[in-house]
Amino acid sequence: MRCNTYGKENKGTHSKLLPFLFILVLTIAPVLPAFADEYKDEQTLRDAAHVLDEMFKSKSIPPDLFKKAICVAVMPNVKKFSVGIGGAGGRGPMSCRKGADHSGKWSPPAMYTIAGVSAGVQLGGSSTDFVLLIMSQRGLDAILKGKTKLGADATAAAGPGADAKGTPGGDILTYSRAKGLFAGASLGGVSIDADTDANKRIYGEPVPAADIVKGTSAVKTTEAGQPLVTVLNAHI
Repeated sequence: MRCNTYGKENKGTHSKLLPFLFILVLTIAPVLPAFADEYKDEQTLRDAAHVLDEMFKSKSIPPDLFKKAICVAVMPNVKKFSVGIGGAGGRGPMSCRKGADHSGKWSPPAMYTIAGVSAGVQLGGSSTDFVLLIMSQRGLDAILKGKTKLGADATAAAGPGADAKGTPGGDILTYSRAKGLFAGASLGGVSIDADTDANKRIYGEPVPAADIVKGTSAVKTTEAGQPLVTVLNAHI
């Protein structure tokens, strides 16, 4: 008799718990994707800092050339999504030197996306890291306007360095790394645009990417973004 009574009581307890568990699932489920996206944002920032640090260590960017850059965008792990044409897409942070003459320290990073028919195919890798040096005000203005197409809205050239010979030129100098090797990359036709959703997640409020990189917003560099800014400031 005791066993039967216990079984009935246990069944009753489970029945009472079911509505509570159902409500808990409904409450948590919408939040989980936001946490996942926030984690991806932070991981992208950390990956970008690592890519840039590796580029400096390998001396793939001439120091004198880097010091002339007014902004730097890093797109880690850009993925190919087609075979043949070689389309690709990815995202990463961009930071700019503060001050009217772009001679100050580096701004908090704003997230940008990259997509097009050329990205990710230069070295034959399925995942490629990209570093873009914005060398002119014209190039920066084009990016800040949004949906910038390299080669059309701003001139782009393969960046010279340890693995790419050439004369610096163009509004934007581009580099890529696949299979561990950095080289100058041709990114004509690739589009760059601000990732509004990611910037809102990172800073907790809707802040225009232009205001972030120009240093005119009140946002501060987050913990996840600090390594990237630290690497940049170490090479002023």
